[in-house]
Amino acid sequence: MSAVAHSIAPAPTGATLSIGQVLGRLEVDFPELSPSKVRFLEERGLISPARTAAGYRIFAPEDIERIRLVLLMQRDHYLPLKVIRRYLVDLDAGRDPAWPGTPSGATSMLATERRYTREDLLSASGASGELLADAVSAGLLPAADTYGEDESATFRAIADLAAAGIEPRHLRATRIAVEREMELVAHALLPARRRPDSTSRAKADARAVELAAQIDVVRAGLVRTALAKQSP
Repeated sequence: MSAVAHSIAPAPTGATLSIGQVLGRLEVDFPELSPSKVRFLEERGLISPARTAAGYRIFAPEDIERIRLVLLMQRDHYLPLKVIRRYLVDLDAGRDPAWPGTPSGATSMLATERRYTREDLLSASGASGELLADAVSAGLLPAADTYGEDESATFRAIADLAAAGIEPRHLRATRIAVEREMELVAHALLPARRRPDSTSRAKADARAVELAAQIDVVRAGLVRTALAKQSP
């Protein structure tokens, strides 16, 4: 097991750092780290820096070690953010989770995702089977016997929107926009995916997840801006 797997460094006392100083501390090991990447990790709930009264992020030494751990798990083990987040949640809860960088750890963490039957989805959302069929027909969900956690969350959102009068057929444009965005991501990573070595392809897969998440951040920002314009 890797030494970094046992725990995140304890929280020593000391001065807090700005995001620029954090980049300076980590640039030797992670020269491509940028402010947007740090903000992205915060958006995904992987780090939680404190804020000044003016709203600026400030980072304690333990925040830096947490960022270092996340980046190592991504770079050296190509772990998806979902797996990294679960590992960190277990650490924060005082548990001693298996290191996901090992075959047994990766298997156990990936295998714990709950699967939902159609009945589970309908019960959790309070929606009808007709709405589920409409969501599948609109391409918002796959036609399947069981669904994962992400798909369950998607269907709950679809049910909430439907209750407000926004039906699955109204969301086809959203699906098409997402497909076009993923085409952009695929095109950007095409050179890496064409390389014959598996390491380059694995890195491209991990980068695709990051780029898709950044698109989510932009989309959320545009939505907030549009809502602000609608406010009286």
